[in-house]
Amino acid sequence: MTAVRCRNLVKRYGDVLAVDRLDLEVRRGECFGLLGPNGAGKTTTIEILEGLLRADAGDVEVLGMRWERDAARLRQRLGIQLQETQLSDKLSVEEILRLFRSFYSQGPTVDRLIASVGLDAKRTAWYSKLSGGQKQRLALACALTGDPDLLFLDEPTTGLDPQSRRQVWDLLRGRKEEGRTILITTHYMDEAQAICDRVAIVDHGKVIALGTPLELIASLGAEHVVSFAVREGVQLPAEPTLLQLPGVRRASLNSGGGTLIVSHLHEALPALLRVVDAPDPFTLLATHSATLEDVFMSLTGRQLREA
Repeated sequence: MTAVRCRNLVKRYGDVLAVDRLDLEVRRGECFGLLGPNGAGKTTTIEILEGLLRADAGDVEVLGMRWERDAARLRQRLGIQLQETQLSDKLSVEEILRLFRSFYSQGPTVDRLIASVGLDAKRTAWYSKLSGGQKQRLALACALTGDPDLLFLDEPTTGLDPQSRRQVWDLLRGRKEEGRTILITTHYMDEAQAICDRVAIVDHGKVIALGTPLELIASLGAEHVVSFAVREGVQLPAEPTLLQLPGVRRASLNSGGGTLIVSHLHEALPALLRVVDAPDPFTLLATHSATLEDVFMSLTGRQLREA
């Protein structure tokens, strides 16, 4: 069954086309990730699905309902954490959650919400006294107050320390095990690989890749990435020459360095050392296993965190 479906979604801001005929389908009970750089259209897309923005064109269905006729019913079944949340400075954590809980006909107790995001010690603290990470966890608790069937999370772990991030991951895995659906945007590739069943990579308002994290990584046709940089004045071979090296599947050069996507590291690395013909040429030579970020780089030539 489908939790979210949109077809030919379009949103413009003046001359800027933020969402360009985007199609998307999220299955019930899965954690689905929207990945992409800043300005790719992720937040605009998710805000249209949440009913916060009106699309210029296209069709949107959420939990089998439509915003234009089922808004009140939908709001009782959705949880939303925005990319930025600003709450009243002089309300305490407990007061804020009691307020949000009053908006819903069902949901967990305030005590359970506070415990679920690790804010027990801050129960009586004013919002203005919370750290950035604590505010982020409180925003997540607010999204959970109605025990939602579908949870929208826009960059939910930004600003969290590693321990808090993993606590949030565990909480989201628990929601998924209960059969709930999660749609999340994130810049963190380890996060997407840890909790998402499927991901869509979005750029310039379009889905440019879709699948499970492992499927997308496998689409590179290689297991390793070699990154290198050379000293000033060292002449690098052209990309066609690098592509001829044993074990190399793809190659790209930039100012003073480049990247190789390789299937056989033990063959490609010695070959690279041979063709860069200079004494002690490298200022950087590093390898790592292929990731979702490498998939994005291969598709667009830009890093996910590039503004």
